[in-house]
Amino acid sequence: MTVIDELVGNASSYGDSFDSGDLPLPPAKRVAIVACMDARLNPYGLLGLHEGDAHVIRNAGGVITDDEIRSLSISQRLLGTEEIMLIHHTDCGMLTFGDDEFRRQVQEDTGIKPEWAAESFSDLEEDVRQSIARIKASPFVPNKEHVRGFVYEVETGQLREVS
Repeated sequence: MTVIDELVGNASSYGDSFDSGDLPLPPAKRVAIVACMDARLNPYGLLGLHEGDAHVIRNAGGVITDDEIRSLSISQRLLGTEEIMLIHHTDCGMLTFGDDEFRRQVQEDTGIKPEWAAESFSDLEEDVRQSIARIKASPFVPNKEHVRGFVYEVETGQLREVS
C-alpha cells in the first residue's frame, strides 16, 4: 500500500462523518494566510482555525511570487478577504541553498533551465519584509492595510511578528 492509498482511505473515513458541506465560499474570518509548505508547520492548529475560516496558500518558503499575488487577488477581489498574514519559519529549507546553484542543478538533471526562480533566501526576517513589500507594491491586491508577517519557531511552537 502506498502513502497515497492510505490517504485515500483516510478521505473515505473523513467523508463518512463530514458535516461541513454547507460552508459558504468566502472564508468566515476574511483572512488569507501565505505560509511555507513545511510539514512541521500546521497553520490550522497553530492559529486555531477551522474549515471555512481562512484561505491558506502554501509554497516553498511562504514567499510571495506572481502566483501568490494571483491567489491573493482572487481571494480579495472575488471572495472578500481583507487581511493577509504571512508565516515563514525557523530551520527552513529555503535557507540552505542559493537560487543559482539550484537552477544549475535542475538544468544539469533535465537539460532545461527553469524559467522561475526558487526564491531561496539567507535572512528569514528580511524575506518576510520583502514578501510584505511585494504585496504592498502590487496593483492587483486591493486591501493592503492589514498585511503582517510572522516567523513560526519550529523548535518552540511560538509565533513572533516581524516588524
